[in-house]
Amino acid sequence: MSENHPLLCRLARAWPPETWQDLTVLVAVSGGADSTALLHAMSALKTAGAGRLAVAHFNHHLRARESDADEAFVVKLASQLGLPCEVGHARGDQIAAARPGAGLEAAARTARYGFFRQAAARHGARYLVTAHTADDQAETILHRIVRGTGIAGLSGMARVRTLGPATTLIRPLLGFRRAELLAYLDDLGQPYRIDRSNDDVRFTRNRIRHELLPLLAAQHGPGVIDALLRLGTLAGEVQTVVDGAVGDLADRCVSEGPSGGLHIDTGPLAGQPRYLVRELLIAAWRGQGWPMQAMGFAQWDLLAEMIAASTKPAPTTPARRTFPGGILAQAAEGCLVLRAS
Repeated sequence: MSENHPLLCRLARAWPPETWQDLTVLVAVSGGADSTALLHAMSALKTAGAGRLAVAHFNHHLRARESDADEAFVVKLASQLGLPCEVGHARGDQIAAARPGAGLEAAARTARYGFFRQAAARHGARYLVTAHTADDQAETILHRIVRGTGIAGLSGMARVRTLGPATTLIRPLLGFRRAELLAYLDDLGQPYRIDRSNDDVRFTRNRIRHELLPLLAAQHGPGVIDALLRLGTLAGEVQTVVDGAVGDLADRCVSEGPSGGLHIDTGPLAGQPRYLVRELLIAAWRGQGWPMQAMGFAQWDLLAEMIAASTKPAPTTPARRTFPGGILAQAAEGCLVLRAS
């Protein structure tokens, strides 16, 4: 396949090879169309440099022999491309037990990215690359709208985020449609694996992909995905402004507590928009590595109310409350203390 293929040219513009070809890059490959196309494209663009490409595949063992066939496919493809391949394993019951109550999808994702972090560390990888596309981004944004989200959630998946102390996760295909990748594989004559569980509409993400998005497109036109992507871009721009304001507030009022946890001086927060207070709490919570999954709007707003009440002479909100993850919040006059119980 010529390096002048339109998809390769676009990918080279989206993530120029000169920025990564001297470094170790780990490519996450499930064997599906998107990740198979990504691996081929990355391999084709890696024409120089002292770095190396490696492949990581995680076998969830959720589809019996089909999962093992996915693994064999990825191992063979990596070998054909002359690339090392590392495979991780976990049984479905182990995945569910690791995060009880989280749901199988969320637990599987946690297990998968845990393996990716470890594999990246073993290979000394500067980047982990995943094959999320524009279609995945639109589905993510719509999923978060349905579930309920703030501005940050509307921005969708970040193109770049920290994976570990020395590894950054990159999603270079977020500007590409799934149909483009399928066309590229067709040009290559490259087969790929089909995960039939992606058609199971018992999972919310699959219902969005196979039922809700087609319904919206049928009723409102085929531009619905582009509209969702524009919404994500605008939300990301707004969130950048919000993050700056939250950072300034945090510098003024958030510090480590004398016995661990966080001490929030509520004085500087008096009169601040409730939204900014909630965003400050979310950022502080995340910075401590406390569990986020069970924290929704009601919990964040209750914490914001505890902050507001701490500035009043006769508080009406409980001064002490335990939140998901066993995080204890205790309000006193002029401060809110958060710590793991």
